Amino acid sequence: DRGQQVGLVDDGARDVINESNLLPSICGRVCPQESQCEAQCVVGRKLESVAIGRLERFVGDNAGARKAAPPQFERRLGRVAVVGSGPAGLAVAADLVKYGCEVTVYEALHVVGGVLQYGIPAFRLPREIIAREVQALEALGVRFETNKVIGKTFSVPQLLGDKGYDAVFVGAGAGAPAFLGIPGEFAGQVYSANEFLTRVNLMGGDKFPYLDTPVTIGKSVVVIGAGNTAMDCLRVAKRLGTPTVRCVYRRSEAEAPARVEELRHAREEGIEFFFLHGPLEILVDDAGNVRGMKTQKMELGEPDERGRRKPVPTGDVVELECDTVIYALGTKANPIVTKSTPGLALTKWGYIVADETTQSTSVPGVFAGGDIVTGGATVILAMGAGRRAARAIGAWLAGGKAGWPVTPAEVEAFRPPAPRAAPASPVPSGALPPRAPAGADPLTPFRELSP
Repeated sequence: DRGQQVGLVDDGARDVINESNLLPSICGRVCPQESQCEAQCVVGRKLESVAIGRLERFVGDNAGARKAAPPQFERRLGRVAVVGSGPAGLAVAADLVKYGCEVTVYEALHVVGGVLQYGIPAFRLPREIIAREVQALEALGVRFETNKVIGKTFSVPQLLGDKGYDAVFVGAGAGAPAFLGIPGEFAGQVYSANEFLTRVNLMGGDKFPYLDTPVTIGKSVVVIGAGNTAMDCLRVAKRLGTPTVRCVYRRSEAEAPARVEELRHAREEGIEFFFLHGPLEILVDDAGNVRGMKTQKMELGEPDERGRRKPVPTGDVVELECDTVIYALGTKANPIVTKSTPGLALTKWGYIVADETTQSTSVPGVFAGGDIVTGGATVILAMGAGRRAARAIGAWLAGGKAGWPVTPAEVEAFRPPAPRAAPASPVPSGALPPRAPAGADPLTPFRELSP
């Protein structure tokens, strides 16, 4: 209830938010609030909408010091393994442990958070925010194991067999890169968005030669695509000191998938936009490195099957100088988990087929959600899938295999056990979290004022 949430900002809003969103500090920073919640604000019909996203962020940031110690859950329904610690994995783990399950989350990387860690820059999502949310889950009893690649370290069938888990949730994300297939895209200095952001966010690629995982960019970068990930790549490249950073997108600005806020921030930081330009070829020098890009100008034609006006070439070709190209055209499903799970039904694109109500898959006891099911989407949608899966897994464990397949009625009939309340922690007087370093966060956070 957004109205109730706003009305209780100074007392109790975190409890209201947690009914539907377990990661308000994160969603308040990276989710498209202007379309998901602020677009529904009745105030916006006459005036500017209430800043619901920033209020949610404020509550999430400031409730941490005040919330009571986590309740102790006595009931044990069963053991559940969660593959991936991104938004879907964190959400399903949080609900399952409250239902009374023993939950272990397996993460392929060396840090917990999945795409929140490798795919979103720290200036948009400070790492201490992720760490705090993870610590809260650990306090509830969730176990995290890093450097475990499911499908390599061990498989989903092994989790259900030798490892003794009663159910598995697959929230492995969709991190495989997508390319265009144009000439020159395998030249030196061509990155996928995931590789580029991972090298900077997790591997210190911007600190070469002090760390040995360099991101080598020169004086001019072109990013292909205009989604939120593209905006992140553009702004990171600018922060690395690149003088000229350009965005190339084959549709108009109105069709750009990025949030209006992200487009505005990129412009404010000096990013150049080439809308209605379709990449034709990456030009390569004699050493095999990028030296430029050819694009063709486009105009919008008739709508396609999804209702979007299809870009049509005009015949005009433009050559852009650049020495680095970053592909930010979305991602594909990584096949490591799916290929090692016999009987798992997949779409023609390699994503897991999961029931929209229960997130159940074709393999009994295996559930899935997030980008590995839907393709690239938002944090809040991935979390929603995790929460639906948690309810279904709870019903599955409560009823046993005789209740398979889990029906919507069974899901709704299952309720988590009542926790044993723990004493509240002392309330610090006037304590506020430290401010981010100057220039790190483009949005000035709300501050709590004394009455």
